[in-house]
Amino acid sequence: MGKDKQKTGDLNYAVLNSEEISTGEKLEKYTGEIRWSYLKPHFEAGSLIWVSDELSLTEVGEAVTNDHSDTVDSWKKQGLLLIPSEPHAEYWESIDACFCALVVSPFVLVQPIDSES
Repeated sequence: MGKDKQKTGDLNYAVLNSEEISTGEKLEKYTGEIRWSYLKPHFEAGSLIWVSDELSLTEVGEAVTNDHSDTVDSWKKQGLLLIPSEPHAEYWESIDACFCALVVSPFVLVQPIDSES
């Protein structure tokens, strides 16, 4: 029993609630892989944003979270962010595409995992 207590005592529980964790680190924690079927309702609601692989989801998430509208607008103008259209959705559904996604309410930021997607 003493051995178990020592193991538990060695864990650093402060990491989860630490104020020292940056916004980027928090966002990375909520980034994950997801299939198109799960994202389709977000597309239909108009809350899906495609992110070019030239940017990181975390970087975009931070800009959205911190209301850096000039940066976001610049990325949109460069074609690095876009709201997917019906042809995108049809293609992704036809190949059962897989994405890396990050929820930054009310948006869901996505990057196709397969470069052909």
